[in-house]
Amino acid sequence: MKRAGPRFEDVPLPCSLQTTMPEVSLRLLEGGDAPALFDLVANNARHLTRHGDYKVLVQSSQQDLVEELSRTTNPNWRFGIFFDAGLVGRADLIGVEPARFSIGYWLAEAHTGRGIATAALDALIDFARSNCDAAEIYAGVTHGNRASEALLVRLGFEPTDTFDSYTRFRLSLGHGMIDCVT
Repeated sequence: MKRAGPRFEDVPLPCSLQTTMPEVSLRLLEGGDAPALFDLVANNARHLTRHGDYKVLVQSSQQDLVEELSRTTNPNWRFGIFFDAGLVGRADLIGVEPARFSIGYWLAEAHTGRGIATAALDALIDFARSNCDAAEIYAGVTHGNRASEALLVRLGFEPTDTFDSYTRFRLSLGHGMIDCVT
């Protein structure tokens, strides 16, 4: 039997999420963060699109980002990943259906390979588990993005489906399905 969990929109949002790395934190992005995000994306366009990902993001104008980050009715929580207080990436928690979530994430090229994404996603997963009773989290990785695949495996995800351009990974959080209405 499913037990009712909090509705996605009723979950209290933290100002920030701490990670196991003291210099790494996540903070909800707002419209005022659009200039810094725009610059970060522009400076990492080649890195972000190397595997075909994030083409739409790279083509976004600063105003597009202001509008996206200012939208409060979107069931996506858009977190900036900060290293020593500087914006270095983004991690989104997306409400798919009750107790099921998806994550999307990326880091600036200069900050990859240092454990930052692992710490950030671990904190985001813990937030989903603790605050929204998430039972499953999914992520898609474009074929050829070995670093992202390795990151998900480190966090306990397993590949579940292979599609033309990407592989879907799933993390079971080990408890019964709980309604977390989006």
